[in-house]
Amino acid sequence: MTEQDAPRPLSAAVLAGGMSRRMGRDKALLPLVDDGPAMLEIVLQRLSEVANDLLVVANDRERYAPFGARVVPDAFPGIGALGGIHSALAHARHEYCLVVACDMPFLNPDILRMMANERRDFDILVPEIPGESRQSSRGLVFQTLHAIYGKGCIPPIEAQIAAGNRQIIGFFDQVRVRAIGIGEITRFDPELRSFYNANTPEALAAATRIDRGGNIGSGCNV
Repeated sequence: MTEQDAPRPLSAAVLAGGMSRRMGRDKALLPLVDDGPAMLEIVLQRLSEVANDLLVVANDRERYAPFGARVVPDAFPGIGALGGIHSALAHARHEYCLVVACDMPFLNPDILRMMANERRDFDILVPEIPGESRQSSRGLVFQTLHAIYGKGCIPPIEAQIAAGNRQIIGFFDQVRVRAIGIGEITRFDPELRSFYNANTPEALAAATRIDRGGNIGSGCNV
């Protein structure tokens, strides 16, 4: 393997510091099937295929320590995923960090590898797929918890937190954002399952049916 072909250094972080209000219990520790691995274990295994520095952002270190990744504190607890992204970048050993949620059991390794191997001419590399959210009225949604962030994002995130704005995309206009379009994504994942969030009892039950060979739509949440 030549130096050019060698994997690029990449950290990867799982945000597990949420309150799991919609699930009613810690979703990171839930299995898809009885006696199966916890969702956090599944997510970390997928990330280990593209990153050699794995982190879990959570303030309950003892609960997540058995999973084998570094557990780092959320420096801004209570403000949501934006604070978790900041903590991931602050503790990442590499310049770039892939950030995902703990409730994404169908992360697609081919998409993750594609993202990890992209030219590093961005501050944020983020899939953009059809959907509805508060982000915009264009019918396209940035998958902000399935994205690679560079450490250059830290200052604008801090400024945004200080201003009281918790929306992740609030600082995007201050950094270099490169979107991955739906055409590139569906080459690897036609049903967009990589972005599926098992974050409610109903969504977890649907994920269990997928794991057992059932069918479901993308069900993306942002």
